[in-house]
Amino acid sequence: MNFRIVSLFLGRISLAEMVVLLVPLCFAVGSGDGSAYIFIAAMVACFGAGAVFLSGGEARQQKLTIREGIAITGLGWLLATLLGMIPYVAGGYLGAVDGLFESISGFTGTGATVIRDLESFPQSLLLWRSMTHWLGGLGIVVIFIALLPESGQSSSYIYNAEAAGPTKERVLPRLHDMTKVLFEIYSAFTVLAFFIFLLCGMDVVSSLNHALSTVSAGGFSTYNESAAHFDSVAVEGWMTFFMVLAGGNFGLYYRVYHKGVSVLRNNTEFKAYIAVLVAATAAILANLMYESGLSPWEALRYAGFQAVSIATTGFVSADYDRWPAFSKLILLGLMVCGGCAGSTAAGLKISRAVILVRSVYANVTHLLHPKQVLDVRMNGYTLPESTIFRVGQYFFMYLLCIALWALLLTYDGIDVFDALGISISTMGCIGPAFGITGATCTYAELSHFSKTVLCFSMLVGRLEIFTVLVMLRPSLWKSRNMW
Repeated sequence: MNFRIVSLFLGRISLAEMVVLLVPLCFAVGSGDGSAYIFIAAMVACFGAGAVFLSGGEARQQKLTIREGIAITGLGWLLATLLGMIPYVAGGYLGAVDGLFESISGFTGTGATVIRDLESFPQSLLLWRSMTHWLGGLGIVVIFIALLPESGQSSSYIYNAEAAGPTKERVLPRLHDMTKVLFEIYSAFTVLAFFIFLLCGMDVVSSLNHALSTVSAGGFSTYNESAAHFDSVAVEGWMTFFMVLAGGNFGLYYRVYHKGVSVLRNNTEFKAYIAVLVAATAAILANLMYESGLSPWEALRYAGFQAVSIATTGFVSADYDRWPAFSKLILLGLMVCGGCAGSTAAGLKISRAVILVRSVYANVTHLLHPKQVLDVRMNGYTLPESTIFRVGQYFFMYLLCIALWALLLTYDGIDVFDALGISISTMGCIGPAFGITGATCTYAELSHFSKTVLCFSMLVGRLEIFTVLVMLRPSLWKSRNMW
């Protein structure tokens, strides 16, 4: 492990976050909300951390190894969230644990909040909350590589440690070119969402915050009632559209731009993603009409928005805690599935779900026809056994983590169903769950122990488990080991 190279990258990340903090600082000064000092304090801390890391770093003369890539990604996320909590704590708005929870929830795109009354907070601080979503949505490291080409070609190890999904598919051969394209698409969607939300009647600040939160699949709102505050079909409709986009593969959108819509028809994961959302919406719609007596239009409005939201952002347009058990179970399943690989949404990923289902089907068929050769295919290509094996491993670890977090939460006195919902929600980086952390509640009532557990859950879910597990191995940090 070359710690001086790791230190160099951490220093650059610290200074980059200091530059980003200029945005809410300028907003605070311009609006006169009296919170400029908290961002100055955060910028000073970022500068200090950057100076310390850069002083211990060195320009690398050799390519990065897998070990440095994992260390930079994991430590970079920890550093960004620790520095990101400073504005909450420096202003006395949140304590240390709550500030860390809010920061991790923001950067991981979870959208779980410990703030009881959002509308009493300075608008500049709420803007910073939404910006943490946007920075973490596409990926701190992805944006870093896109904007700093001098990070070099061997930065692929950093990218692979952060990238989500069973495969590390590239739309362009050079990593810098690919991340730059993804960043441009991400930015274009955000700008488009901002202007459309303006046309829907939102004010400038709300439009900006919700555009950042929606495209990043985060879910932070500036209102206590979340999306329900607007009570607007137009707002909910356009938010649903952008949430669907956020849950899709951004690399796939690049191919659509160059090759046409036929690319979507040939993509197995995207078709499965849309099919899951449509099927879930239809099932919830029928259940709400039958059990709750809603009209078809009302049922479609709430079912469509909430099904898409619970799989991606976690915005709330209705109190789904009062829905029938059948509908809530479907929402729980959507929390597990999440969005597509290469999206800003988290969760298990639709591609893994498809591979699991097809591998089970192949194994069952093989029992009936032992001599028949059955391949597991995605997008017209046969998947290697190593990929199928890794997907099975990841699924096992995903369920194991959910069970572990739920067990720790029940130890803290939380009801079993609530603990399971919270565990699934934070591992899937969704935010709202059921019961004590349901649609109309926050995470503020949980103990410091539970919040600390959930901080780990959100980070593990966003970094997809194995990056975190590797960091726990002492051999990663031993300089004598060459990987």
